[in-house]
Amino acid sequence: MGYLFLALAIVGEVIATTFLKLTSGERAVWWAYPIVAVGYVFAFTMLAQTLSKGVPLGIAYAIWAGVGVVLVAAISWLVFHETLTWTQIAGMVLVVAGVTLLELGGKH
Repeated sequence: MGYLFLALAIVGEVIATTFLKLTSGERAVWWAYPIVAVGYVFAFTMLAQTLSKGVPLGIAYAIWAGVGVVLVAAISWLVFHETLTWTQIAGMVLVVAGVTLLELGGKH
């Protein structure tokens, strides 16, 4: 159950971070601010639930941050047409590998 809450935390954080892009620049939109705020509050609430279900903090945060980074980079490339180089893709693969090793190396 803890990992379900973690997945929800990741979704909330990725949505909030993605909409954060719409709050900056010349074409900033006011309606993105509430989505950002609600998304981050939801994400941290779900992360707290994750921890209360026994998922270790180090593992939860590594998964949350790692998956979030990879998803936000992919969304930025797909939606905002930001560049994504092969070096960055390799970095994303290394992040996923690192998070996987943290999870596999933890006590279960």
